[in-house]
Amino acid sequence: MKADIVTIFPDFFRGPLSYGITRRAAEMGLVKIEVHDLREFTHDKHRTVDDRPFGGGEGMVLKPEPIFECLEPLGLASREKRLNGAVKESVIVLSPQGRQFTQKIATELAGLDRIVLICGRYEGIDERISEHLADREISIGDYVLSGGELGAAVIIEAVTRLLPGALGNEASSRQESFTAHDGADVRVGPDSTCGSGGLLDYPHYTRPADFRGMTVPEVLINGNHQEIRRWRRGQALEKTLRNRPDLMEAVELSEEDRKVLQRIKG
Repeated sequence: MKADIVTIFPDFFRGPLSYGITRRAAEMGLVKIEVHDLREFTHDKHRTVDDRPFGGGEGMVLKPEPIFECLEPLGLASREKRLNGAVKESVIVLSPQGRQFTQKIATELAGLDRIVLICGRYEGIDERISEHLADREISIGDYVLSGGELGAAVIIEAVTRLLPGALGNEASSRQESFTAHDGADVRVGPDSTCGSGGLLDYPHYTRPADFRGMTVPEVLINGNHQEIRRWRRGQALEKTLRNRPDLMEAVELSEEDRKVLQRIKG
């Protein structure tokens, strides 16, 4: 995969891109990330990237010219081809007004050959960028940041770890919170793992089994994989119901799950 980031703060990404899975994936050749300094595509001595919006209002808005001139040499397919799926590319504006970023979108982006992330700044960007250049807008949450750099770093991390070979153990990404699977992934065999199925992850414990009087649940120590699977599924259901009940609407529940939920609700 190729990932391009357009920003007025290119040095910001030296940290997020230099550690962990993102760095390892780049070293393995799974992803190539290039950061573009938007100010290099300006033509005045002050390297101006923003201006006041027509109609008045507070703050400044990113101008269209530098962003268009930055992306045009990248050799991207037309917006129309990107929108109709003729090519596996996407140009994304990071914006509080965008569609909320989810694991499902991360998985979708991980299946593309190239993504371009445009980091908004100030009070936003000229709307012509969203209408005629980008093919989608994404927000990482219902809150406002000073710019899209943190959002771009979040998306790069979430997408990169889904690339085949990035994690080493491919099963890891299938068992994480928010990872949706069909009902067949709710295992009933001896495997002690429990696919997320869209639920929050179950609790994890490590050695020592007794730490300052805080003990690991006995079910995890007895070696009965069927009981471990049931316990983990029940814990995932309980945690999701407590912390993110909104997720329950999209979860495919088995008869066993429904019985567990009845016990939890009393």
